[in-house]
Amino acid sequence: MMETSETRSAGEARKARPSRLQRLMRYVPLIAPVLLWAVPCWVLLHTGQRWPLPVTLTGTALFALCLAAMPLAMVRGHGRRQRDGAAIVGDTLLGVSWVLFTWSVLLGVLLRLALTVAGVGDGQGRARIVTWAVLGVGAALLTWGFAEARRVPRVRRLDVRLPRLGAGLDGTRVVLITDTHYGPLDRARWSARVCETVNTLEADLVCHTGDIADGTAERRRAQAAPLGTVRAVRARVYVTGNHEYYSEAQGWVDLMDELGWEPLRNRHLLLERGGDTLVVAGVDDVTAESSGLAGHGAHLAGALDGADPGLPVLLLAHQPKFIDRAAAHGIDLQLSGHTHGGQIWPFHHLVRIDQPTVAGLSRHGARTLLYTSRGTGFWGPPFRVFAPSEITLLVLRSGQPSAAA
Repeated sequence: MMETSETRSAGEARKARPSRLQRLMRYVPLIAPVLLWAVPCWVLLHTGQRWPLPVTLTGTALFALCLAAMPLAMVRGHGRRQRDGAAIVGDTLLGVSWVLFTWSVLLGVLLRLALTVAGVGDGQGRARIVTWAVLGVGAALLTWGFAEARRVPRVRRLDVRLPRLGAGLDGTRVVLITDTHYGPLDRARWSARVCETVNTLEADLVCHTGDIADGTAERRRAQAAPLGTVRAVRARVYVTGNHEYYSEAQGWVDLMDELGWEPLRNRHLLLERGGDTLVVAGVDDVTAESSGLAGHGAHLAGALDGADPGLPVLLLAHQPKFIDRAAAHGIDLQLSGHTHGGQIWPFHHLVRIDQPTVAGLSRHGARTLLYTSRGTGFWGPPFRVFAPSEITLLVLRSGQPSAAA
């Protein structure tokens, strides 16, 4: 049966019409802040506590003020004006609201149920216990989470066996840092200490898989400058993340080149040792094509152009979800970041909707391994709760016997 112009236009109209989920997602930025502040307000003040009226009114007013201030500060801080002070306020309120929301829901249900089953107190007493428990847990987690976010990450070490890796490359030391997110909070000293830690690892190859900063290279240059002190026996390589494309990505590519890093923009280099060779390739972030920047886009075929297909490949790609393309090309190991390990528990459950993995080493297909870092810095809220940052040392192990064996 031949397709008429009317049926084609009807089909195109159906494709152009957004799905119900897409229509719903448009309202998330409006609904989310209300839920994040309204739910804790209700659980802490209005579920049978019978606080004195001044306490109830003052607490409700404080929640309302935070609800109004958070989106305004976020827009002012991360919009066109990019006011760092406003960004700090908005980001901090976002983190506080998420922690209060999470534990208001959990303790508001589970703790209240446990107290009821145990016969502890009356309705008012149980409600007040829940309130103080939420405030206590929230304060403890935010204090600890702030310290976790601001400290120099611990080094996570693991061996990764690649069957196609030549024996001459056995023991190759690859250090991964990613998602440094230099931003409104000045972390120049933190950046220098991270680089000092990297230099103690005596890496053959140091990789940065993107999201260097929030802001342009000119604006965050002082915080990024210590990256120029990083040492590697053979190479320092970098690929763009999605946040570079919010902040003049080409400026970051140029700055990293200036600091002595090799931007692997859909290209590769060869790492040779002991008579064996490893292809080290990199691609732009998957958001590059929609950025409007000429020449930017994630092109794996271009990155591997001219490489011997018989050689093992280490690929740098910012987002884990690039792994489908990597596996289809038979890549041996992909290094990624982007997820932050969820950053503030239990946000990792939402990350899983968009990404195949949140953290750690995973296998995809017959050959391909993916290592997803929890990130070296933090984005937005200056907190890390049950998702510690990391500097990763991967020691590559050969699947082949050495010549001396």
